[in-house]
Amino acid sequence: MENKKSSGFRLSVATLAIMNVTAVVSLRGLAAESIYGLSSAFYYLFAAIVFLIPTALVAAELAAMYSDKQGGVFRWVGEAMGARLGFLAIWIQWIQSTIWYPTVLTFGAVSIAFIGMDQTHDMALASNKLFTLIVVLAIYWVATFIALKGLSWVGKISKWGGLIGTIIPAALLIVMGIAYLATGGTNHMNMSQSFFPDLSKFSNLVLASGIFLFYAGMEMMGVHVMEVDNPRRNYPKAIILGAIVTVLIFIFGTFSLGVIVPAKDVNLTQSLLVGFDNYLAYFKMSWASPIVAIALMFGVLAGVLTWVAGPSKGIFMVGKAGYLPPFFQRANKLGVQRNILLVQGGIVTLLSLLFVVMPSVQSFYQILSQLTILLYLIMYMLMFAAAITLRYKMKSTPRPFRLGKGNGLMWLLGILGFGGSLLAFILSFVPPGQIATGSHTVWYSVLII
Repeated sequence: MENKKSSGFRLSVATLAIMNVTAVVSLRGLAAESIYGLSSAFYYLFAAIVFLIPTALVAAELAAMYSDKQGGVFRWVGEAMGARLGFLAIWIQWIQSTIWYPTVLTFGAVSIAFIGMDQTHDMALASNKLFTLIVVLAIYWVATFIALKGLSWVGKISKWGGLIGTIIPAALLIVMGIAYLATGGTNHMNMSQSFFPDLSKFSNLVLASGIFLFYAGMEMMGVHVMEVDNPRRNYPKAIILGAIVTVLIFIFGTFSLGVIVPAKDVNLTQSLLVGFDNYLAYFKMSWASPIVAIALMFGVLAGVLTWVAGPSKGIFMVGKAGYLPPFFQRANKLGVQRNILLVQGGIVTLLSLLFVVMPSVQSFYQILSQLTILLYLIMYMLMFAAAITLRYKMKSTPRPFRLGKGNGLMWLLGILGFGGSLLAFILSFVPPGQIATGSHTVWYSVLII
């Protein structure tokens, strides 16, 4: 695969860190964790130690090592284990993101439903399958057309969308949670729960594995390493900065939501919006609810855009090296992977039609989330194994950002990341007890096929 020159557009450390936070942080996941009270912090920190930190650091070494070459995870796994496994890794990264779009866009549809001022009506609209389907497809195709305009558009919209739709709402949720408790608001979170959950319970282990994928996506920015000024120094900086902000947003955001929405009332797709509505009503600021809903929808668009542009670019680079038929190697006049984006759009459209056959919006959301987790974890296991292999296969290759002097730290992080991913992979086949997922036969057949 030939080296590619980067485009003229440059990403700063701050922009890349915000793109990282935008790609990784989705406030939609907070509702699922708020049920677990104080122990949710244990899960976030546990997953950060055994997954986020190893992923961020290992990906930083690999990206800096190949900072003059593109291809992201294809390059990393391919150099260690051969081009076929490299292709498998980038293909999984691309296909899992394609399956993930309908789940994150469901949250975008719920945000639009909550632009109204009547919470009961908004909740009914958010549960309407046809409304959700139309909005999911509309936002997705808007993101695709923006991605076709090139990286300068993607960078700007991801940066501002990440700030307006993820970072500012997260900060607002946390500040309102603190102010609510300080002014004597009722705390609905179960404070009797221990920080350490009972991990002998199978359902708690399944939950711990689900949180791993809250942190997925840190390595994806490897495809943009050529667009960063002084990548050998600035890329690892942006990754580590993004990781710290991510953990803080998840822990404090979950607590803030748990304080205002009782665990028994949590709905996976709607509770974040209900939480904002409840806080704003408490502070006599209900007029701001539609503004928050619009901001969150903009955040969804930015997150989707970051992903539409990332893995599809990675698979395009690989396709051009001759690993895909000529149809998938075609680009528009800006050099953007047009045909891959259009095929991806077709798959997302077909998957979204599953809404019609699943028992509820919640169950559809859950099965696609689990499927995303299973596929993505295979790619992570390949990445960690490749990082260790390269330490021996390419001993003399310069590593501008190196983990430790010897190989001990790489072995520690690699085993931690690989072991955590394998555990989460096995547990992800188990249907969650908290959600009606319909027939177990349908559940297992969709996941396995």
